[in-house]
Amino acid sequence: MSNNPSFVLRKIEDVAYEERPIPDIKDDEVLITVKKTGICGSDVHYLVHGRIGDFIVENPMVLGHESAGIVHKVGSKVKHLKVGDRVAMEPGATCRVCDDCKRGRYELCPDIVFAATPPYDGTLARYYPIPADLCYKLPDNLTLEDGAMMEPLSVAIHALANIAGLRASQSVVVFGAGPVGLLCMAVARALGASRVVAVDIVPSRLEFARTYAATETYAPPKLEQNETRLAYSARNAATMAAQLGIEERGPSGIDVVVDASGAEVSIQTGIHIVKHGGTFIQLGMGQPEITIPITTLLVKEVNFKGSFRYGPGDYKLAIALVSQGKIDLKPLVTHRFSFDQAIQAFQTTRAGKSEDGKPVIKAVISGPDVSPDDLS
Repeated sequence: MSNNPSFVLRKIEDVAYEERPIPDIKDDEVLITVKKTGICGSDVHYLVHGRIGDFIVENPMVLGHESAGIVHKVGSKVKHLKVGDRVAMEPGATCRVCDDCKRGRYELCPDIVFAATPPYDGTLARYYPIPADLCYKLPDNLTLEDGAMMEPLSVAIHALANIAGLRASQSVVVFGAGPVGLLCMAVARALGASRVVAVDIVPSRLEFARTYAATETYAPPKLEQNETRLAYSARNAATMAAQLGIEERGPSGIDVVVDASGAEVSIQTGIHIVKHGGTFIQLGMGQPEITIPITTLLVKEVNFKGSFRYGPGDYKLAIALVSQGKIDLKPLVTHRFSFDQAIQAFQTTRAGKSEDGKPVIKAVISGPDVSPDDLS
């Protein structure tokens, strides 16, 4: 058995396997043997571009942050975990003393140590050290693969349950039917949304969304020649409203819009389609600067909010909803790879489909010496 093999991004388009020392742990930490790790769009973005906003890869960095594993070693002050426990790993350790941490918004902590966000290493290794309170025991009816999926699910829960404050019987539109968008739809349904509309430009994604969690789907028209993006978005919203019977006010209006795409025209269309006094959640990351119909936003008194990662209670709610059967994560994992196939896993995710043409929703990489077929 090797020491601590790790999958490392050395620079743009340059990844390699490296042996890293087995990490030491503090009294309040545990050492996890990582068993399953999902590939996130941010991992691919760092591989291709070497940065996301102000987070720049300047030194070699272990990739991965959507993980679950088994407790290998326990710090002396840890009481609620023991060696052998199966856990989902929340990959962001905060300072716990700043104003944001103290007011229960720890996702905004300026000193957060987040896995695979420069300059901090991620979880695609045999071992990963983590504060014990960021590990959540998995119920017996959940697999370690389910545990890895708790990370993107918590992103969706944070957006809808926490930031949007979604209530039962409300209506939701989700722009973008990728992994996080699909999970937003699933969370909306689990929380009692009466209507969940999926919007995407890829027909196969809409087809999957309809079978998975959406009550309706909408495929936007194409941009016309010489049409501005703002004019297109206004036309798109009008077409969508007419096609789906969406009103600007009242019970046929859209209470919550979530943009999980980051696309400028989706954000513009979402501002037009949300009801007066409704809520718009920006979840997807796209261009750093865009144009929006600000007067529409103003006169409709739209509650425009950003949603970033996850906060207190999000992981616990994620585990509860899945363990109770209210959200099914298994259809989302479309591709599985061994640790020594990590490069292939990233290539497949980047291409959006495998060599056999099967579309990728979520690819999961197993830990070193773990079979992709072993989901336990």
